[in-house]
Amino acid sequence: MKILVTGSNGLVGSYVVQQLLDAGHQVFASSRTPDLSAFDGHPGYRFIQLDFTDPYMLDAVFEAVQPDVVVHSGAMSKPDDCELNQAEAYKINTAGTLQLLLNAADYKSFFIFLSTDFIFNGKTGMHREDDPADPISYYGRTKLEAEDAVKAYAYEWAIVRTVFVYGKPLYGRDCFVTMIAKKLRNNEAYSLTDDQERTPTYAPDLAKGIAAIIEKKATGVFHLCGKDVRSPYQMAMDVAAFLGIHAHQLKPVRTADLPALAQRPLKSGLDISKAQQLLNYTPLSFGKGMEQTLSGAAGA
Repeated sequence: MKILVTGSNGLVGSYVVQQLLDAGHQVFASSRTPDLSAFDGHPGYRFIQLDFTDPYMLDAVFEAVQPDVVVHSGAMSKPDDCELNQAEAYKINTAGTLQLLLNAADYKSFFIFLSTDFIFNGKTGMHREDDPADPISYYGRTKLEAEDAVKAYAYEWAIVRTVFVYGKPLYGRDCFVTMIAKKLRNNEAYSLTDDQERTPTYAPDLAKGIAAIIEKKATGVFHLCGKDVRSPYQMAMDVAAFLGIHAHQLKPVRTADLPALAQRPLKSGLDISKAQQLLNYTPLSFGKGMEQTLSGAAGA
């Protein structure tokens, strides 16, 4: 199949591209930034530098590719940046998704949208796919509005919500786990929240789940994340234990004590029962995923 992937230079997008290439698909990877060349030379790989908020660029790309599937992982995903630059966040996360949907409809492409646990208010945690949304940040609002647009798409669609993605970066840029490992090794002082519950997601697991959605043509909303509940501080302590570093300057703090523009849901874990049953989704434990991130080969 011909698959167009947005945000291919990001952590999620890069693993999606890798997974789909391994499955034998023809992958058209796209990003606003130039190709980082991780897959150059692969016969199924082609890179397109694309700003998906530009309708003229999108028209040309869709006419050239005519994709069977679109995996939309490109986004403005830092909540504080979205809060500070709301017009840009809306342009990228909401209007950009609408424009992609319009182009995808011309070719009846199967549209897969990457969303977030931040569409929930985080009062209860372990949210199921049909739980009512109530975002408490502008980032969450833009993603929820984009979800609503996807649900109105006339052809096949799937929404994938995920949480706190980590994994060995394919392009050398740090994820949370590798960033914390560097701070521990350098004995840097750093504060992390210990009152936010997450179900952190190993990037290769997420990519496998998306590939399963494509293979099965599974439509609707799916939660794809890890199965273990951790706070950011607990994750950092897991990293410290794995590295054997007992003397460090990492300290736990409450969310209310950290300066942040955007509110964060305190209990944002997602229930993955549906994906386990329908997609045979079997994520690694956080401990195993962390070990692979710090010591294994990328994508292992």
